[in-house]
Amino acid sequence: MQYKQLGDTGLFVSRLCLGAMTFGTSNVEPWSAIGTLGQKEAGALVDRALDAGVNFFDTANVYSIGESEKILGKALASRRDDVVIATKANGRMGAGANELGQSRYHLAKSIDESLARLGTDRIDLFQVHSWDPVTPLEESLSALDDAVRAGKVRYIGCSNFAAWQIAKGLGISEARGLEKYVSTQSYYSIAGRDLEHEIVPLVRDAKLGVLVWSPLAGGFLSGKFTRDGEGEEGARRASFDFPPVDKDFAYDIIDVMAEIASAKGITVPQVALAWLLAKPAVTSVIIGAKRVDQLDDNLGAVDVELTSAELERLDDVSARPLPYPNWMMQRQGATRIPENGHLTD
Repeated sequence: MQYKQLGDTGLFVSRLCLGAMTFGTSNVEPWSAIGTLGQKEAGALVDRALDAGVNFFDTANVYSIGESEKILGKALASRRDDVVIATKANGRMGAGANELGQSRYHLAKSIDESLARLGTDRIDLFQVHSWDPVTPLEESLSALDDAVRAGKVRYIGCSNFAAWQIAKGLGISEARGLEKYVSTQSYYSIAGRDLEHEIVPLVRDAKLGVLVWSPLAGGFLSGKFTRDGEGEEGARRASFDFPPVDKDFAYDIIDVMAEIASAKGITVPQVALAWLLAKPAVTSVIIGAKRVDQLDDNLGAVDVELTSAELERLDDVSARPLPYPNWMMQRQGATRIPENGHLTD
C-alpha cells in the first residue's frame, strides 16, 4: 500500500480508502440498493483492507441511517488507534425541523451521535456532507472549530462543494482564526472529469486533499456493462442510476480501458482506479465493495503503473470541451506559461 499526506496536514492516509456505504441492512432507499451487508460480511471486508495496508475508512451518518457507522465502529474496535476514520453529516436523520443541515445545533448533535455509533472518543476527519444554503458558513465553521478544540474531532473537511464555496469557507477560517477544511470529498472518475475545471486548481493552490467518491461511476466502469445492455440486471445501477453518466460517451472510454487492461493482464476497474491515482491532486480514492473478491480487485490498482502513453490515451478519450471561462483562460494564458524556463512570444 502507498500513503499520501492529507492536504497540508502531517497526517498520512492510504491511497485507497475503504468506504462503508454498503454496510447496513436498512431497507430504506437508496441504501438497500447500494448494499445490505451485516456485521460479519462487513467485518470480512474491513479485515481484508487492513491486511492490505489500508488505514483509512470513510462512512457517514446517513448511510443506512446510522447502521454503517455502528458496523464500521465494531469492525475497527480492536484496531482503533491504527486507523483514520472519516464520517460526515448534513443529511436528514429524523423527522424534526432541525434534524439536518449545518446549524450549530445539528452539527453538535451529529458529532456526538456519530461518536456513540462508532464507539470512539474522536473522529479523525469530520466532513460536512454537502452545501447548506440556509446556515451561514460562519456558524458551521465555528461549531466545527469548537468540536476540534473539545477533542471530539481532529480535522475537518467538506464534501460536494463548488470551488467558490470551498474558497469562501477557507477565507472565513483564515479571517477568524477557525479550523479550516483540509480536504474535499468529491465525485471524480474517468467518465466524470468536471472536478478538473475549478476544484482541482483550487485545491492545488490551497493545498487541500482530494478524496474521490464513486471512482467507478457507481459501478458503470466495472467492465461488466455493454452497449447492448449486458450486465445491467441485478446491478446497483438498475435501481439506483447514480452518479449521472453520459453512457454513450463512457462506452468509448471503457473500450480503451478494456484494450489497456487486456494488454497488461489486469481488469478494467483497475485501469480506472490507476488513472485516478496517477492524478497529482488526488490524495485517496474511496472504494466500496459487497464481496471480498471485488475488494481484492480494487486493492490491486495500487500496483498498476500506467505508462505515459497509456495515460495520454485515456486522457484523450475521456476529454470534454472546456467550459467558459476555462477555455478563455487557457487561450489568454498560453503565452504566460514558461517552456523550459523561458516565456513564449
